[in-house]
Amino acid sequence: MPNIRPCVEGKFIFVGSQKFFIKGVTYGAFRPNEAGVEFHDRGKIHRDFAMMAANGINTVRIPHTTPPVHVLDVAAEHDLRVMVGLCAEQYVGYLLDGKEATGAFSDIRSKVRSVKGHPALLCYAIGNEIPAAIARWLGRERIERYLGGLYGALKDDDPEALVTYVNYPSTEYLQLPFLDFCCFNVYLEKREELEAYLARLQNIAVDRPLVMSELGLDSRRNGLAKQAETVDWQVRATFAAGCAGAVVFSWTDEWYRGGGDVDDWEFGVTDRQRRPKPALSAVRKAFAECPFPSEEYQPLVSVVVCSYNGARTIGECLYHLGKLNYSNYEVIVVDDGSTDNTSEIARSFDVRVIRTENRGLSAARNTGREQARGEIVAYIDDDAYPDPDWLNYYAEAFRRAPHALIGGPNFAPASDPPLAQCVARSPGGPTHVLLTDTLAEHVPGCNMAFRKSFLEEIGGFDPVFRAAGDDVDICWRIQEKGWTIGFAPAAVVWHHRRASLLAYWRQQRGYGKAEALLHQKWPNRFNATNHLPWTGRIYQAGVDLLKGSRSVIYHGVWGEAPFQNLQCGGAALWEHLLEIPELYLLNGALALLAALGFVWRPMLAFLPLLCIGSGYPLLRAALKARQARFATSRRSRERWLRATTGVLHVLQPLARLSGRLQHGLTPWKPRGWTRAVLPYRRQRALWTETWIDPHQRLYKLEQAIGEEGLTVWRGNAYESWDLEVIGGLLGSARVLMAVEDHGSGSQYVRLATWPRFSKVALILSLGGILVAGAAALKGQLAVAGVLAAGSVLLLGRTVLEAGRSLATVLRIAHRTLAHKTEEPSTSAESAVKVADPSASRAGVARWQPASRASSKLRVVVTGLIAQHHRLGGVTWDYLQYAVGLARLGHDVYYIEDSGEWPYNADGGPTGDDWAAGDCTPNVRYLAEIMARFGLKDRWAYRFPIRSTWYGLSDAAREEVVASA
Repeated sequence: MPNIRPCVEGKFIFVGSQKFFIKGVTYGAFRPNEAGVEFHDRGKIHRDFAMMAANGINTVRIPHTTPPVHVLDVAAEHDLRVMVGLCAEQYVGYLLDGKEATGAFSDIRSKVRSVKGHPALLCYAIGNEIPAAIARWLGRERIERYLGGLYGALKDDDPEALVTYVNYPSTEYLQLPFLDFCCFNVYLEKREELEAYLARLQNIAVDRPLVMSELGLDSRRNGLAKQAETVDWQVRATFAAGCAGAVVFSWTDEWYRGGGDVDDWEFGVTDRQRRPKPALSAVRKAFAECPFPSEEYQPLVSVVVCSYNGARTIGECLYHLGKLNYSNYEVIVVDDGSTDNTSEIARSFDVRVIRTENRGLSAARNTGREQARGEIVAYIDDDAYPDPDWLNYYAEAFRRAPHALIGGPNFAPASDPPLAQCVARSPGGPTHVLLTDTLAEHVPGCNMAFRKSFLEEIGGFDPVFRAAGDDVDICWRIQEKGWTIGFAPAAVVWHHRRASLLAYWRQQRGYGKAEALLHQKWPNRFNATNHLPWTGRIYQAGVDLLKGSRSVIYHGVWGEAPFQNLQCGGAALWEHLLEIPELYLLNGALALLAALGFVWRPMLAFLPLLCIGSGYPLLRAALKARQARFATSRRSRERWLRATTGVLHVLQPLARLSGRLQHGLTPWKPRGWTRAVLPYRRQRALWTETWIDPHQRLYKLEQAIGEEGLTVWRGNAYESWDLEVIGGLLGSARVLMAVEDHGSGSQYVRLATWPRFSKVALILSLGGILVAGAAALKGQLAVAGVLAAGSVLLLGRTVLEAGRSLATVLRIAHRTLAHKTEEPSTSAESAVKVADPSASRAGVARWQPASRASSKLRVVVTGLIAQHHRLGGVTWDYLQYAVGLARLGHDVYYIEDSGEWPYNADGGPTGDDWAAGDCTPNVRYLAEIMARFGLKDRWAYRFPIRSTWYGLSDAAREEVVASA
């Protein structure tokens, strides 16, 4: 066996340039001889290891003791690698007795020296399953410090070794970010439960490999056949979840524990005489076919690489794309008008190259999608390159779940220059946001894959996003359709970070611009401070300064929960304010007020607040930098890297703030209806003979306000109000509705709305005015003027935000509750224009938009809700489709071409359903909806030659369809 030290790269373990999947079994403990030597029968060890190698096993895990060197020698003879246990759990007695674990440290270091550098050594496991009761007694932090100290001591003696700790669900809450990879012992006997827990563990491991260090089933209680079946799917599920390895417990039923042989458990894949059990055959077959069986699902995947002046990195990207372990894929390179030799480099590889004018990233991605032949379209940036099994993990993820989009992690290559390594550990990088362990809220655009049919249905990427923000936008559009976004933790790409301070600054400013563009399109997605409040959890290295203080551990009653995890509470408002880039603006205002202390000494009272506001970003940056892990053994170099990382943590919010302010995205940017009313309680009432469920009325009101770009909160079960409309950080309006039923479908709807002001803003405003008065009495007119102006502005802003919220509620409630459409213009046009029945076939009644984009399409929507004749029967889902097309900027033709309409024999309408010359109720309602969304200029309704027919004739319909 060559003496090549294993190493970790991303989610996997490598030996040299080859990925090493751990396919192992546990070995021991065995009854020692009279001299107390456990591994005394070398012949048996040779036979066991030879049998392991013959059955596809490549790793032996010895969890209970550190094996002597001759065991590793035998393993090397059979090309087996050994996970060496150091048994830190046996030394926790020192901690229980309140002593320092110096004896443990010296014993463990001597064990390390005995096997250090051996070619069969895979890794050290510093401990195995510290009992949950002991961990609870000592406390999480003390256990973590103990294991961290052992890790550091071990690395001092063998810096190149891989080090792990074998955890289990009952102490899952331990935070051990220093480990090189994560190991868990998990015994779950239902496949769906194991798959769900594996997804959770992958998110605990984050950017490190995950190894299932013990799996198995007792054949004594469950039978040999059940054991074989269970072990087979346990191993397969482990590798399908993207794990770096699986270890089956155990090799043999022979087991010695607590001073005696264990006779009532039989977890081995061989019996005590080493006779194979059916489980050994199952393990051999599963290991041979993992991580991916030969008959795996392999749809055609189109890999799209979009590049603009990417000559520096695109060659590396395409080289690695050519080395994928996937047989059914194509690579499409879209050169978005590069001025360097990007196209020439791309053409030197076996890929399709498409060159276009410079239209931006989204347009380039759409071009790639249009040219793609695959069922799945995967996107990767030109400054990234994939893991060899990248597409295998995507294919497996699409096979297992009907997601429209799946994303994967992106890591910085270890070969990146030092500053790029610091950038990778700094905020603002591309990362995923998860709602659950398997469902994502957002995945970054540098590593995402779509089902092509879903991507085409939503029209691809929005070209307005030329450099950033496109991934956020498309994730939201997918979720708006009711589809899901998945996450594949092992579908890894290596993504180069910015290698200079200037490049990082420009990137973060660009992200600020992208936020401004997103705010224009999705204002209701932003919170009161005009920031994105992600619902899910952002996965990145390190723990936030404030969030860690609210962590609680679920132990269960008396500490007996089998799965004990760490749970974190949400951030309070003041904590959120400390996290946003605009904190720097607040610090500037505090600095101005404190500077007035040189004129009037009482103003120095603002100095402590300035120290807190300025100190928090510095303290947070220092703690984040301290938590950062770098692949270097030199302490001086590590200190420099951490110091640089801390500086980047301070600069990143400034860069993001610069981009946001430059493009008009400020906390005080007006939202929704810009007119305001005096903020006092208002009440409205409406008598209607159209019965609608009260909850549906509230829902429609909520939806309509949200479409205006305002954030709407629902009252919880203990509130005496229904909705709160957020006008900004300082003011809002609350809504209460009551509906009285009066029989025969009649209802009396009462609605009350009143303003709500920020108490902090009111206190600061009034306090500022009082202090300004005191300053004026002391003759400090300049100070008084500054304070008075600031206080009046703050108070005025508070009143304005509440007044705008109130005005929006009143305006939208009037039209929504009364079923009337508010016209955005002052024109007296009706909501529906009907062409003269005697007009020629060429006559079209439509509203012309102010300007027409050259890319606008003519879209025909046929057969919508054709069986319904009254407004109440209109299917909202169909209307959403038409409205969605119009909102994309297309002209929409609505054609009623089927159904039984109430026409008489002469072709005219019957009864009093509608007057001659009027249009159908469906068209009227569609017009009402389009106008409600401000889209009345985006659709048309054409009439045929025959005046008695109020829909398109066959010929007219064919003309429109042909022209679309």
